[in-house]
This record gives sequence, structure tokens and C-alpha cells, in this order.
Amino acid sequence: MHKAGFVNIIGNPNVGKSTLMNALVGERLAIITSKAQTTRHRIMGIVNGADFQIVYSDTPGIVNPHYRLHEQMMGAVNSALQDADLFLLVTEVGEHFKNEEVLQRIIDSNTPVILVINKIDLSDQQTIIQKINHWQQLIPRATVIPASATEHFNIDSIFDRIVELLPENPPYFPKDELTDRSMRFFVSEIIREKLLLYYQKEIPYSCEVVVESYEEKEGVDRISAVIYVERETQKLIVIGNKGLAIKKVGTEARKDIEEFTGKKCFLQLYVKVLKDWRNSERALKGFGYITE
Repeated sequence: MHKAGFVNIIGNPNVGKSTLMNALVGERLAIITSKAQTTRHRIMGIVNGADFQIVYSDTPGIVNPHYRLHEQMMGAVNSALQDADLFLLVTEVGEHFKNEEVLQRIIDSNTPVILVINKIDLSDQQTIIQKINHWQQLIPRATVIPASATEHFNIDSIFDRIVELLPENPPYFPKDELTDRSMRFFVSEIIREKLLLYYQKEIPYSCEVVVESYEEKEGVDRISAVIYVERETQKLIVIGNKGLAIKKVGTEARKDIEEFTGKKCFLQLYVKVLKDWRNSERALKGFGYITE
């Protein structure tokens, strides 16, 4: 008997969905920052055993759309609500699940649910017990598991329960695959993570990263990437005084890319203006948010 299924990770922004997926997959596939809306795309991470295949799907945090970009991000959430074999609904101790529609769709479905109360290392036992009882009453069929993805607490319990709940299926992907995303995608995400970490306010949210060339040479990869912003003033801020800001982004991104690929890397970064790209259908298609 072989089990396989799509385990779709749903939750509010910044509850630790990406940290949890990385912990479950055992690889750093999704970028992580303390800022909301870090994840923009649906990212799959595949874990294989002799008699099972888990296809995790990390989704963007649930937001009220202000741009067409947000609408596409919510489209990824909606598709994850439709094709799941198992919901991994991630919450944290101190938050309320704001999107009643999404929550009701999960409650009304017949899909099994594992409800993860994340970040319990930041709370006390009485509050955690109250939260467990709250979710158990709200979704009686759910398996409620308190956890800390950053501390790796109860990750094994979540994993074991996932394997138990997987339906019987042949594998969906070759057994040696780790993800459905390309190396170019992960490089662009690593660069975008640095933008989220090193710039304030609206700047990182106005940025998109495209890897224009990726040459694999013996001993070193040569990568050229463009950071797109919406306004000239943002371009000046991203570059920084005497180019120091963009140099820092490049240096830190290069270190992480080399760790990810296991090879030396030569990284060139450019900054270009693409006016109002978050509301442009053409730009969003070009960046892969809208697919035909």
C-alpha cells in the first residue's frame, strides 16, 4: 500500500506557515521574515518515504486585497482550498482567524484537518489549553496540535499524523524530486527575502525580483537578477548612498545562494522601475502571478 496526497498549509500572515513547512520538509524552501506577506507564491515541498509521498503546499497569508497582486495571492489560497487531501491550518496562540469565509469553507468541507497552534514557546500553559479547547469545539474533526516550528517542538507529531491521514495513492511526482519550483525561483526568493529584511515600510512590498540569466559553470554559477520597483524614488532607496544598500543585499543573498546550491556564485543585481506593477495585468503575467 502506498499513500500520497496534497497537504495544503493555510493561515493568516506571519503565523509561521513557511517555517513549519521548512521544518517538515527538512529544507529551507520558503523564505522567512518577521514581516507579513513574505510568501507571495504557492510553493510545493515534497517529502518521500518508501510507502508514502507528502506534497506540502505553502500558501500566501490570507489578506484583504489592496492590489491586483493581492488578488492573485488570494487566488493561490483559494486553489489550495479546493485541491487539498489534508488541511494544515496554522494559527498562533495570540491571534484570531479573521477571514470567516476561508474558515467556514474548511469547516464545511470533508477534508481532514490538522490544526497547528504555533509559537507556543511564547505563551503559557493555561492560554494554550484554552486555545486547544476553542479549536476543538470549532472544528470537532480536527487534530489539534500545539507546536513551535522555530524550536522544532511537536514537528514529529505533526508529521506522523499527516502520514496517518494520507489517502492511498501512487506518488504524484518522481521520488527524487524535492519541489516543483526551479532554481531560478529560489534564487529570486532569496534576494527578495533580503529586501524584506533590510528595507522599511513600503519599499520591500514594492519590489519584485526576476533572475534574467543563470549560467552554471564548473565551480561557480553566474547569476544576473533585476529588482523591479514602482517609482524612481524607490530605486534610489534600494540602491542606497554610493550603492551601499544594494551591495549589502547582494553580499547576503550570495551567501545564502551558495549555501542552497552548494557552489560558489557570482551575483549581479540591477534595479529597474516598472511603474505600478502590482496593479498591472501584463506585469503580473510576466512575473508568473497570472497564468493562462
